[in-house]
Amino acid sequence: MAFQLTRNIETLQSHARAIRIHAVKMLTAAGSGHPGGSLSAADLVAALLFGVMRHDPHNPQWPERDRFIMSKGHCIPAWYAALALAGYFDESHLLTLRRLGSPLQGHPDRVRLPALEASTGSLGQGLSIALGMALAAKLDQAAWRVYCMIGDGESQEGQIWEAAMAAGKFGLDNLTVILDNNNGQIDGYVEDVMPISPIDAKWRAFNWNVVSIDGHDMEQILQALDEARAMKGRPTLIWAKTVKGKGVSFMENDVSWHGKAPTREQMDQAVRELAAV
Repeated sequence: MAFQLTRNIETLQSHARAIRIHAVKMLTAAGSGHPGGSLSAADLVAALLFGVMRHDPHNPQWPERDRFIMSKGHCIPAWYAALALAGYFDESHLLTLRRLGSPLQGHPDRVRLPALEASTGSLGQGLSIALGMALAAKLDQAAWRVYCMIGDGESQEGQIWEAAMAAGKFGLDNLTVILDNNNGQIDGYVEDVMPISPIDAKWRAFNWNVVSIDGHDMEQILQALDEARAMKGRPTLIWAKTVKGKGVSFMENDVSWHGKAPTREQMDQAVRELAAV
């Protein structure tokens, strides 16, 4: 039986808060990882898994399921947390993140965790995987859709633009890309390292429908996903403007939190702040 989705804004916001709290705890237990982008993606992830995508935790390989690719694979803790909350596995497994032998590796490993659609982490490649899946669905005349989350630092990769060009050519209206635009990457701020602006004009030039939203406003996220589903003849880019480290005062907009784990004391503070929202 397919997962029971909800459009209740408060429920989805609660899921996003739980995803953030789990992510902080997971990364602290692991002693390494990427909190900034995991926290910026939480609202988007919650809307997808709990509000929009067709899926079945009891049958992860359900043929009619919608597919999700976390192309910016280092932010997989957010998706792991969402999967656990949805019932794909027990939440206690989250604290095994990055441990030797754990199915919850630091980057998605589909061999270890079949609930994932693809192994990702080499930046730029996930969109090509999603493109192939969307083409396959079209060839099979299947109703399922493909969602792919990319990062703004990742968008400096040429393969992103090759895949974008192909998706526009083939009119893949069953493909939705979500750009988590938190303006930070491991080497600094995106605009300083290698600007990707103008984002909307570039994607529209490749025949994409572009929707610009506040990536932390649940109503805007759902409306954008609905627009993507209704679009015919073109793929959709949801340009989600987000805050790196969202919800934790000492992490927000600080690129030093791209790839380091909190201490126990920092985790305690972060969880208090997140729980108080």
